[in-house]
Amino acid sequence: MRLPDPMIDGDVSLERTIHQRRTIRSFDSKALTLKQLSQLLWAAQGITGAGGFKRAAPSAGALYPMDIYGVVGRDCIEKLDAGIYLYEPADHSISLVKEGDFRRDVAIASLGQMWMAHAPLSLVITAEYSRITVKYRQRGIRYAIIEAGHIGQNIFLQSEAMGLAAGIVGAFEDQEVIQVMGGKKTHEPLLIMPVGYKR
Repeated sequence: MRLPDPMIDGDVSLERTIHQRRTIRSFDSKALTLKQLSQLLWAAQGITGAGGFKRAAPSAGALYPMDIYGVVGRDCIEKLDAGIYLYEPADHSISLVKEGDFRRDVAIASLGQMWMAHAPLSLVITAEYSRITVKYRQRGIRYAIIEAGHIGQNIFLQSEAMGLAAGIVGAFEDQEVIQVMGGKKTHEPLLIMPVGYKR
């Protein structure tokens, strides 16, 4: 499914988003729009280079070992069914990986942090290490983890710029999250970021 084109110019300054950004763990049930989802995914891993290659977050050697999944709840994003979706940066689209509302399952896999299940959307930042270790060997794992941090901050700041709020979770059982997601087993989850309106 092709997403709406992302905005390049917003109404809130970068300085204000940095100043106001906070980690949130309490979300309203209000649904997000497809445009908001599009903007968040673009900020995380969207193509920003004129040649259709460079992305929103820096990557060692421009190898881009990261993949972003969206865990979408029922009636939580307008015009989008509940499910787990994989972001495809090349054409700014999403593909359905698994149907259903899995927010509660992801929260349980995250050591029972049930506050996560109230957010309409959770973005799962994953790494496929082989894409980067092929060049940087074991050091590539560190580079991928650094890249996850860049992506996480982009999601935080883009959320703030749109009047949304985001949380961040690093405490989870990797294999349980992978099983719930239903994606590639080589996609290692590094961060989970619930996003929505602050309650």
